[in-house]
Amino acid sequence: MKTYKCRKISKGVAKGKALLSKDAVCFYTVEPETGIVIEKNHDIKGKVVTDTVLIIPSGKGSSVVQADGLYKLDMYKKAPAAIIVEHADPVLVSSVIIMNVPMVHKVDPAFYEDVKDGDIVEIDADAEEVRIY
Repeated sequence: MKTYKCRKISKGVAKGKALLSKDAVCFYTVEPETGIVIEKNHDIKGKVVTDTVLIIPSGKGSSVVQADGLYKLDMYKKAPAAIIVEHADPVLVSSVIIMNVPMVHKVDPAFYEDVKDGDIVEIDADAEEVRIY
């Protein structure tokens, strides 16, 4: 296990398989009934975000589509377990706080060198730590 420091955005502890995206994510382009990313030309198109630790550069989209998309995923129990974001924007921040999805940012740069798709990752936003198992 490796542990990395981070900064809390939204409280909570969660664990899941890492799902890395090089592209910004708008939750409105994730199918709520399945958790599958459906955005055309997105680097994780066809992958399922459900119960993952979603690792993204940033969110994108207006507050309406971002919050609504995450709300619908939560309704169908298809939301990510947690989110690690490199650049936290106000729309994504407000959406995850409202939906109680743990989210952190400002993770030690070594984390991004070490983490791979499918690794088991745990975030403890309250302790400001990210772990790779």
